[in-house]
Amino acid sequence: MSDFLNAEELYPLKFAPIYQSRIWGGTQMTEVLHRDLPVMEDPIGESWEIVDRDSENSVLANGPMAGKSLHELLQHYKAELLGSRARSFDRFPLLVKLIDAGERLSLQVHPDEAACAAIGGGAEPKTEMWYIVAARKDAQILAGLQGRATRQQLISQIDSPEVENLLQVYPSLPGDAYFIASGTLHAIGGGNLILEIQQNSDTTYRVSDWGRVDAHGKSRELHIDKGIQSINFMNRTSPRIVGVTDHVAHNRKFDVVNNCPFFNVTDLRLTEFWTDDTVTSGSFHLISAVNGEVLVGKPENPERSVRLAPGETVLVPACFGRYVIVPENPGESTVVKTTL
Repeated sequence: MSDFLNAEELYPLKFAPIYQSRIWGGTQMTEVLHRDLPVMEDPIGESWEIVDRDSENSVLANGPMAGKSLHELLQHYKAELLGSRARSFDRFPLLVKLIDAGERLSLQVHPDEAACAAIGGGAEPKTEMWYIVAARKDAQILAGLQGRATRQQLISQIDSPEVENLLQVYPSLPGDAYFIASGTLHAIGGGNLILEIQQNSDTTYRVSDWGRVDAHGKSRELHIDKGIQSINFMNRTSPRIVGVTDHVAHNRKFDVVNNCPFFNVTDLRLTEFWTDDTVTSGSFHLISAVNGEVLVGKPENPERSVRLAPGETVLVPACFGRYVIVPENPGESTVVKTTL
């Protein structure tokens, strides 16, 4: 394993995916993203692209520091990696996933800070954003309570299929995004392939699993009391952020999430190279390729550039400075950029 480089020699950091089998897992990581996946007992439902937790830690896959963990890099470089906007250097503040839903996920909720304080037990707040990479015909997103739904209705119907009637339900369309603030009751429908940006948390409370059992006839644990305690019944806004559907012959930038204390997300539609700068933003940049290959970094220096296939994410260190994103396929390439 190589030594750490000087900060001025840092390059865009690409990590090995960590695959997670799930009872509801799908096949679009293979069919859409053409990934060669390991064989697991259950279908693969998640790929943790960037994660810094005790249970799982991303391992660098490119460049002279390949083999080092994300946590090792953060501990060594600190603000040079994260930037001035980071509030804590203990862990990388975000977790990036691909979610491949062959079947509907559980009906679930993530707590906010107040709910975590009340529940205890190591609960961590989680706000997240979904970007629809691909969706099968009739795929749906269930997110947020309908305006007329009451707490009592939810409690009484929680074990019934009728609970779906209390939720906001949307047709799933590639390019759309959903801002899932903590406290939002939600379920990802089957047939969705989603890029998820979230706070670095793994706290999820399942309130219904739609009667599902595994191959041994066993159902998964539910957390109804903690879930009800975590739901924000006052928030009835729509979480959907409608994507653009037209195509033009020049670069375009769309703000997806720009008023969130945990992350900011931009949708870039690129027909030619895009120039950006981490130093002026005061943050690292996460660059995720969606529908085409892109080159990220300083093309005049191959050692400080990396090529991304659709679905892949790279971490551009905060001290990296000016860089370019170069689409390598004809037409318009979609890139999701995340900062603090």
